[in-house]
Amino acid sequence: MSRLRFGTFLAPFHKPGQNPTLALQRDLELVQHLDALGIDEAWIGEHHSAGSEIIASPEIFIAAAAERTKNIKLGTGVTSVSYHNPLWVADRMVMLDHLTRGRSMLGLGPGSLPTDSSMIGLNPTDTRELLGENLDIITRLLRGEVVSAETRTHKLIDAQLQLRPYTDPCFELAVAAVASPTGPRLAGQFGTGLLSIGATLTQDGFDALAHHWSVVQERAQHYGQPEPDRRSWRLVGLMHIAETKEQAYRDVEYGIEHWFNYFKKVAAFPQMAVDGSNVKEMIDFIRDAGIGAIGTVEDAKEQVQKLVDQSGGFGTMLLLGHEWANPEATKRSWELIAQYVLPEFQGQAASTLAARDRASDTREAHAQTQLDAVDHMTKKYEQEKAQK
Repeated sequence: MSRLRFGTFLAPFHKPGQNPTLALQRDLELVQHLDALGIDEAWIGEHHSAGSEIIASPEIFIAAAAERTKNIKLGTGVTSVSYHNPLWVADRMVMLDHLTRGRSMLGLGPGSLPTDSSMIGLNPTDTRELLGENLDIITRLLRGEVVSAETRTHKLIDAQLQLRPYTDPCFELAVAAVASPTGPRLAGQFGTGLLSIGATLTQDGFDALAHHWSVVQERAQHYGQPEPDRRSWRLVGLMHIAETKEQAYRDVEYGIEHWFNYFKKVAAFPQMAVDGSNVKEMIDFIRDAGIGAIGTVEDAKEQVQKLVDQSGGFGTMLLLGHEWANPEATKRSWELIAQYVLPEFQGQAASTLAARDRASDTREAHAQTQLDAVDHMTKKYEQEKAQK
C-alpha cells in the first residue's frame, strides 16, 4: 500500500453559548499543533447558521492558519460554491495559493445546511444543480480560459483571472460526497479529487464506499478523463484515542452529547442519522455501527485498516474535528495517532520493527563477540604490563 496521508476535517463543531473568539483561536491552535506533529492536511468548513459550525470563510481562516504553520496543506472543506459567484471563488483561491506558497487546496460542495441556503433563496436541489455549473466555470477559469456564462444566480461576461495559480499547473481540487451521487459524478467528470464526508460517518455511507469510487471511474471514462488516482480520494472518519479505552470513554463525556444532539435536533441534515440518548449509547453507536473508533491506538489502527479494506484503497484519512473531548485530550489523541498510527500506514513502523527483530535474532552471538573483545583486550594489557 502507498503512503497513506492523514489530516483533519474541521467543520468545526462548537457548543453554542461559549466565547466564539476563543473557539476560533482554539481551532487555529489545533491546526498549529497538527503541523508540529507532521500531519499532512487540514480542511476547513464554511457555514453560516445553526450556531455550532461558526467558520463563515474558510479562505480567511486558512490565511490566518498559514501564517502560524510551516508544512501542513490547507483546504476549504468545503467552499459552498453554490452560494458564490464562481469567478470570485476561483480568484480568491488563486490569491490564497500565492499567499500560502502552494499549500492551498479547493474543496467544493453544494452547502450542507438548508438554513444557510434558504437565506439566499436556494433549496438543496438548487444548490446541487448549481454545483456542477459552477465547477465547470471554475475549472475553465483556472485553465486560463475567458468565460461567458449565465447561471440562475450569476452572469459572467468575458470573465478571466488576472493571476495564474502559484502551483503549476494548478492547486488541487476535490468535490465533496455525502449521500447523493453528485460528488462522485462530478469528480469523475472534471477529473478532481473526491472528499467522501458522509460515506464514513454513517453505516449506509460506509457500505457505499466502493460504489463511490466506481461512479468516479465510470464518469471519468465517459468524459474522457484520465484514469482516476485513488490517492486523490479522501475519507472523513470519527476517532478519539487515549492511552486506555476507559480513558477515551471518560474523555468524550466532555462533548459527545452536543455533537449527537446537533445532528439529531438542530442541523437539518438527515444524512447524519446518529442515534443514542446518553453518553454510553452514543459511544456504543459509534462502535457498533462501525463508523469510528473511541479507544486505544489499536482501535484506531483497526478502524483505518477497515476503511482501506472496504474502499479498496484511498489516499488520505481525514479525522473529523468534533470536540468530543476537551482541548488537552484532543491534542493528546492526535499525538498518539501521530506517534503510533501514522507509522503503521506510512511505511515507517515495519522498518524499525524489522531492525529490532534482526538485532534480537543475532543478539546472543554478537554479545559473545563483545565479551571476547573485552577478554582479548584484557589479556593484551596484561601482556604489555608483563613486558614492561
